[in-house]
Amino acid sequence: MVSSVLSTGRIAALLAGLVLGSQALADTQIRFEIPSSVPSEVTDAILAASLLAEAARTEKTDVQELLADARADYERILAALYQDGRFGGVVNILVDGREAATIPPLANPPEIDLIVARVLPGPLYRFSNVGAAPLAQQTELPEEFARGEPAGVDAIREAADTAIEAWRQAGHAKAEVSDQRIVARHNAREVDAALRLAPGPRLSFGTVGVSGNKDVRTRRIRTIAGLEEGRTFDPDELRRAERRLRRTGSFRSVRVVEGDEVAPGDRLPLTIEVVEQTPRRFGFGAEYSTIEGATLSGFWLHRNFLGGAERFRVDTEISGIGGETGGVDYDLGVRYERPATPRPDVDLFATFGVELLDEPDFTSDTVEFTLGFTRYATDDLTVDFGLGYLYSEVEDDFGTETYSLITAPLGAVYDRRRNPLNPKDGYFVDLEMTPFYGISGTSAGLRTELDARGYESFGENESFTFATRLQLGSLAGPDLLDSPPFYRFYSGGGGTVRGQDYQSLAVDLGGDDRTGGRSFFGASVELRADVTEAIEVVGFYDYGYIGTEAFPDFSGDSHAGAGLGLRYNTGIGPIRLDVAVPVSGDTEASDYYVYIGIGQAF
Repeated sequence: MVSSVLSTGRIAALLAGLVLGSQALADTQIRFEIPSSVPSEVTDAILAASLLAEAARTEKTDVQELLADARADYERILAALYQDGRFGGVVNILVDGREAATIPPLANPPEIDLIVARVLPGPLYRFSNVGAAPLAQQTELPEEFARGEPAGVDAIREAADTAIEAWRQAGHAKAEVSDQRIVARHNAREVDAALRLAPGPRLSFGTVGVSGNKDVRTRRIRTIAGLEEGRTFDPDELRRAERRLRRTGSFRSVRVVEGDEVAPGDRLPLTIEVVEQTPRRFGFGAEYSTIEGATLSGFWLHRNFLGGAERFRVDTEISGIGGETGGVDYDLGVRYERPATPRPDVDLFATFGVELLDEPDFTSDTVEFTLGFTRYATDDLTVDFGLGYLYSEVEDDFGTETYSLITAPLGAVYDRRRNPLNPKDGYFVDLEMTPFYGISGTSAGLRTELDARGYESFGENESFTFATRLQLGSLAGPDLLDSPPFYRFYSGGGGTVRGQDYQSLAVDLGGDDRTGGRSFFGASVELRADVTEAIEVVGFYDYGYIGTEAFPDFSGDSHAGAGLGLRYNTGIGPIRLDVAVPVSGDTEASDYYVYIGIGQAF
């Protein structure tokens, strides 16, 4: 027998076995007596369920509260034993030698010196005869709910939940367990468990009410949710409706509540309960590089622009401030989104942008407009497509050219990261393809960009993260010098290869002439290690290639950079500091580069 003593004054130390504390500052001591042969996980479950154990940890001293905890512990400890499949347990809780259950509630002693909780968990029971009926077609009960398995209460509960959910998936929203017969045969140490289910009628969606909204119109909330009256009940559709409404950003919380009573015609009324979000929001960001200079960005967002959960966002960015990469660049973008247009999982969007670039190899003034749709194919996959017009005036080493293009941008994002702000596992793929037709300045072509990222954590508490990134670019159609300069590819700088000058890798045309390439390949690896909960150190290596061909064949030039970084996690994304040096490549690179920003590099 191992004894565990807990003091209500304080817990002095964690001793061997089950000793959680000793030497009280107050008079009352709490001691647990559990056989040493009991598995540690069972002992841990007993102590986790016990209010007396919690009383000692929180230094509780009130006599009345301690007695209430002692009386409640009988049921709590037995429940913990039942969950482990031990139905022959014995629990005695002695308060100064008296069984706590026998002390009258109105005759509490003035003080307590010692509380002893003696627990004999008893043997492990196993399932003998189990069953649940009737079951919906293709119902698979848990493997733990089977003959010979430990007869834990959780296995019975999970079997019941699984059977009910299968009926709900078949449209029987009010399915429930109508009867249960659980018999413990102590001589054989076996448990028989039989569940009887009442599926109820097959239901369809009834009237859909809305509550809690003030500024977002009720009709629009119903449209976005996409719950069609008369459609067969589907619990997955309820979850999708909640997800659609949350996705708009107009609501702080969303819940679809099923009606308690079934309406005539086997219709189930539903109520969408929402709490609206503050409609307006603004933010800003800043990054700095020793070569590229400072970048300042900001946005203003309205999450209910016209009263129908529409999003209207204005983004601005000024980059190259104080840098050595040409002049200062300006970017202004406006985006309007209308959810559930024309159907629940499709959003209409319109974008308008103005961009003034002063790059090392060219300057351009560009205006672009796009109208399109975003399709939420799955929880992880988003696809968008549109039709747009682009007008740009460009000046480079070869003169001045005016471009007028019809574009048809297509894109897909597949995001399986658990935490996009600071990913430690999963992967992310962003594919963009822009077919274009040149009205003036160029011919027809296709620009393609791929950004793929993967993350894997390992070590104790996943304290190490290995991150990889692959970037591909291709410009097919027009020849190099006939293609729009703003569609060509460069490498170097914080977004591609750290440790190299911004856009330092390009196509050398002879003399002082250079331009971007028709293909790009980039690869990056990072090893991130947690030093504390807030501080992370990073080692990284970046590689980039630029070619004149439409697809990388690695006959062109390449360069690389490497370095060390520091991250300070803020909860909304890490603050990033990277120091990088050039590793390879024929460039006029500096000895080192410093990059400061918010968020991981990728």
